[in-house]
Amino acid sequence: MVPSPLTLLLALGAAATALAEPLRFVDCGSIDGSIQEVNVSPCPTQPCLLHKGTSYSINVTFASKTESQGSKARVYGEMLHVDIPFPIPEPDGCKSGIQCPIQKGHSYSYLNKLPVKSEYPSIKLVVKWELVDDQDQMLFCWKIPVQITS
Repeated sequence: MVPSPLTLLLALGAAATALAEPLRFVDCGSIDGSIQEVNVSPCPTQPCLLHKGTSYSINVTFASKTESQGSKARVYGEMLHVDIPFPIPEPDGCKSGIQCPIQKGHSYSYLNKLPVKSEYPSIKLVVKWELVDDQDQMLFCWKIPVQITS
C-alpha cells in the first residue's frame, strides 16, 4: 500500500514537531519583551546534547513591550556563575528573522544558529542568550542547560 500525500505530510509534521519541542527555559531578565516560546533544534531532551562540529537552529518567539530601531544578540556559556562570551555568526537581530524597527505590542520570531566548534571542551554548562534593544535593555534573556559532547 502506498501512503497518501496527506499521510506523508502528517508524518513529516509529527517528525518536525518532535525535533522542535518547546524547551523548558529560565527567563533571566526579559524587561522590554516577553518570551512565548524557545526552540533549539535538534534537542529532543534536556539538557540539550550539543555535538561538536554541529550547528543548532535557535527560534525564539517573543512579544516586544517597546519600540526599537534595532537589536543585538549576546550569547554566553555560563560556568560557575561566570558568563563567558560565545560568538555567534550573526549578532544583528534585524538580520535574524526580526523585521526592524521593532514595534511595541508586536510578536516576532528570532532565528539564529548556534555553532558548536570542534575545539570546544566536552563539558556541561548553561547557555544564556540575550537580545537587547537600542537602550541595551533585554527584549529577551533565556537560559538552558546543555552538555557539549563529541
